[in-house]
Amino acid sequence: MTQQTTAAGDEWLLDTPVLRQFIETVNQVRGQEADPRRIVAAVRPHFARLLADATWLPAHFQETAEESGMGRGIGMWLLYRAGDGGLAFSALVLPPGAQTPVHDHLAWGLVGLYRGEQDEEVFQRQDDASAPGHADLVVSLRQRLRPGDFYELLPENDIHRVRTISPFTSVSLHLLGNDNGCIWRHRFHPEHNQVEPFRSGWLNVPCRE
Repeated sequence: MTQQTTAAGDEWLLDTPVLRQFIETVNQVRGQEADPRRIVAAVRPHFARLLADATWLPAHFQETAEESGMGRGIGMWLLYRAGDGGLAFSALVLPPGAQTPVHDHLAWGLVGLYRGEQDEEVFQRQDDASAPGHADLVVSLRQRLRPGDFYELLPENDIHRVRTISPFTSVSLHLLGNDNGCIWRHRFHPEHNQVEPFRSGWLNVPCRE
């Protein structure tokens, strides 16, 4: 279960038979499909099975972090990333009461709750993004998530915020069609109609420069 890098540049921060089978399936799908919606649809049943298995994710990857690019106490643990930059799989850990900033992902994806409970707010952008630093957002969806629940990330619901509402730490699994910890994306401040670039980074591995 130590870090491994393959000849193709793939990085396995966690290497178990369960995870390897899942990732190999996802890579096979994205090698055959270009449409993000078709990729997500094909991966959904495999993602659901991974969420239902409580045995494969070590405790280390379910820990919080004192300092993090996503906010104090939030753990962003990379489990795998593809050498071509087209896939990353990670665990996001939030302490009780903690919430992420409002942020986007700029990729297709699936996000599912592995432990605890969360509230999610999905935002829609109302402006045309032509004014630097300005963003006009409205909440389009609020939902409560319990273990086994998951949702798709596509352009129409790419901006969101999640908050732990259980009395113990929540852990969500993120499958994204990019190296989301290392790309420059956006942090939003809806109450001030502001947006800024940010890069969250990973706790356990540096970004490739």
